[in-house]
Amino acid sequence: MKQTLDQLCIDTIRTLSMDAVQAANSGHPGTAMALAPVAHILYDKLMRFNPQNPGWINRDRFILSVGHASMLLYSALHINGFDVSLDDIRSFRQLHSKCAGHPEYGHTPGVETTTGPLGQGLATSVGFAIAEKWLAEKFNRPGFELINYHVFSLAGDGCMMEGISSEAASLAGHLGLGNLVWIYDSNQITIEGSTNLAFTEDVGKRFHSYNWQVLKVADVNELGQLQDALSRAKRVNDKPTLIIVNSHIAYGAPTKQDTHGAHGSPLGEEEIKGAKSFYGWDPEKKFFVPEPVNARIIEMKEQGKKAEAAWEKQFAAYRAAYPADAAVLDLIIQQKLPVGWEKELPAFEAGTQVSGRKASAIVLNALASKIPFMMGGSADLAPSTLTDIKHESSFQRAQFIGRNLHYGIREHAMGAIMNGLSLSGLLTYGSTFLVFSDYTRSSIRLSALMKLPVTYIFTHDSIGVGEDGPTHQPIEHLASLRAMPGLELIRPADANEVAVMWHYIMKNRSTPTALILSRQDLPVFDRTKYAPATGGLKGGYVMADSTENPEVLLMATGSEVQLAIAAFEQLKAEGIPARVISLPNWQLFDRQPAEYHESVMPLKIRARIGIEAASPFGWGQYLGLEGKMIGMRTFGASGTLPDLLDVFGLTVEAVVAAAKTMIGK
Repeated sequence: MKQTLDQLCIDTIRTLSMDAVQAANSGHPGTAMALAPVAHILYDKLMRFNPQNPGWINRDRFILSVGHASMLLYSALHINGFDVSLDDIRSFRQLHSKCAGHPEYGHTPGVETTTGPLGQGLATSVGFAIAEKWLAEKFNRPGFELINYHVFSLAGDGCMMEGISSEAASLAGHLGLGNLVWIYDSNQITIEGSTNLAFTEDVGKRFHSYNWQVLKVADVNELGQLQDALSRAKRVNDKPTLIIVNSHIAYGAPTKQDTHGAHGSPLGEEEIKGAKSFYGWDPEKKFFVPEPVNARIIEMKEQGKKAEAAWEKQFAAYRAAYPADAAVLDLIIQQKLPVGWEKELPAFEAGTQVSGRKASAIVLNALASKIPFMMGGSADLAPSTLTDIKHESSFQRAQFIGRNLHYGIREHAMGAIMNGLSLSGLLTYGSTFLVFSDYTRSSIRLSALMKLPVTYIFTHDSIGVGEDGPTHQPIEHLASLRAMPGLELIRPADANEVAVMWHYIMKNRSTPTALILSRQDLPVFDRTKYAPATGGLKGGYVMADSTENPEVLLMATGSEVQLAIAAFEQLKAEGIPARVISLPNWQLFDRQPAEYHESVMPLKIRARIGIEAASPFGWGQYLGLEGKMIGMRTFGASGTLPDLLDVFGLTVEAVVAAAKTMIGK
């Protein structure tokens, strides 16, 4: 009887997936049909979860890296008691449906992370696994194993081809993440046809070299073999596991099984009827859930409720025995910061010289001293980006309590892993040079889509890199990142703006941030002479102003604010009234009311100059048709910073000359 129920559940997943794709007239039915046994065995026999509280901290995680097979996940969530109804499934891929074309975190209960770009789910799962290891090391005590979950991710050939999966797998093997299991569906079909067109490597040998356990299941429909492999994976503690399963895409479809025609389009009514007949189902019934499966839904809800209740009872005893640790874990669960986290934020002395990266390092360590669940690292650049947490160890194999992460030169995976850490409740950051933000862009985009409070620290932010030359001098990167919806880009002018904007970052819990910092030293402005750095909390502010009505606006970000200030002082000495506007965060400034915009940038003042050592793209919204941009319109060059500034016209003299020309003096 139990085996019959297993098969009923598996075929329910298959038929719901077929019907939903057909009703939407778009989607990917073949993989959902093939891998229904994997989804069922995981949820039914391997994973611990509470469908009525999908965010329970000690649940096992399932990540569908092969996100185009989203109906596999939605169908599995439905029959396991999550808040995904048959009506939701009937409206698959329709506007406002819980069942979007690809799984979206925060949109559908039970979806752990947004997936679709292939390989992203795999890399994000490494972040989940790192978080579990750290949480377990931090909080578990003898007799109190509060944190002990596993992370499962389902991938296809496409995920394995993407470079991000190799980056993430290499790091996971190095760290010995025994709580991580990847299931690789080797169906040998891609959109273009057979994988033999472009992918003939031995994936198992690749993962052996990464220090993974590799298991194989010859036929995914052999449920005993599948369950045994998954159980063996959970028993290994010192290395992650890859399970290679052989499947048949569109299993049971009369003419489309094992063809690429079943990958990304509906099967058609007759093909669906044939598949249902193959499963022994009534071919005329659509969106049908057998009564035994419906009864099991109720059982799964009760089972999950009991599992979490038992954990809560243990946590109550833990709270009595270890109140301080329990209080920190409560903060993680509730996504709150400790009281007094901002008390030791530094202030920097006027007249000194401090680079953006050094100022950030000082602030970062002040924050980390107050926030015990803050952890992060760099893509092999911590000595340059200055992102180590002092007096803390590195997160390494058998040293999972460390708060300093070493991602290696794996920027793309770093971003996805950060997403997994954030989704696990940890406060995290990662760093590299701004020019290499391109390598991690897809992961940043998912951070923004999921509204995760992760911080990307990008240093070496301009031609200020100097002798390293144009390969390392970012030009178009600020404009490119500013164009991304939901990402806050912050480029502070001096050390005190860095501190103020870090405070803003910590309080902003629903947006990722790109913090852009200089390598070179910058002057710390005298804030008794110029406006306080707290003006940055509105994104842009009047930093210096004349006593008369200004004739020209000098607008700048980051290291170029010093040019604007110096030009302001020279113009003032010559009797020309000007105004300096620091714009560290455009997105935040744009959200201010129109009255504030007018007070900072009066519309009647048409003489406007933008100053930024980057592409001028995007500055038009502030400069208008009559404004002038002093920036970069070519790539940079290798040379000393003073020479480069002179050659590319980023000088006080150039700003002053432009201002005089604009106002006719």
